[in-house]
Amino acid sequence: MPNGSLDKYLYSHNYFLDIRQRLSIMIDVACALEYLHHGCSLPVIHCDVKPSNILLDEDMVAHLSDFGISKLLGEDESDLHTKTLATLGYIAPEYGRDGLVSTKCDVYSYGIMLLETFTRRKPNKFEGDLSLKQWVSYSLPEAVMDVVDANLVTSTGNHFQKVLDVVASIMKVALDCCAESPAGRTNMKDVVGMLQKIKVQLL
Repeated sequence: MPNGSLDKYLYSHNYFLDIRQRLSIMIDVACALEYLHHGCSLPVIHCDVKPSNILLDEDMVAHLSDFGISKLLGEDESDLHTKTLATLGYIAPEYGRDGLVSTKCDVYSYGIMLLETFTRRKPNKFEGDLSLKQWVSYSLPEAVMDVVDANLVTSTGNHFQKVLDVVASIMKVALDCCAESPAGRTNMKDVVGMLQKIKVQLL
């Protein structure tokens, strides 16, 4: 993939993604996960959704890569046990604690990555009890300016407030994805729909 990974674009000083590009990339990933979870004859759980596994082609279209630890759910199975561990910071609580994986683990990891994409803060770089998820949820909706990647906003007039409102809406979707309980997490079909509606606000 000629443009490398999302990780490279978020953290290298020579690269910059604007709000539309970041949202488009995250919609591409959401569509890929929707297909894996709902479009295959048997659901596929990726198990390691993170920015370094999102590759960008020449048109900056995102592709989900590295299926090395992915799992296939059998018919009538909603979850399964595994001893394979994914990347710290992105792992759903039930996966890290009990080795229990389901499509809802991907939803959780996606939610964390969505937060990371718009804050430019890695989830495994928080100290003590504070997590990326808590840091963002404490700041919404009033203090979204405190958590958004400063490169995304320039304090100019109406557009500034619009960008903040859009980022707050995206963060809300992300937090719905990484609810503590698997049953409380949104499914990827709904995530795609919500993010596409938010994208329209940017046009």
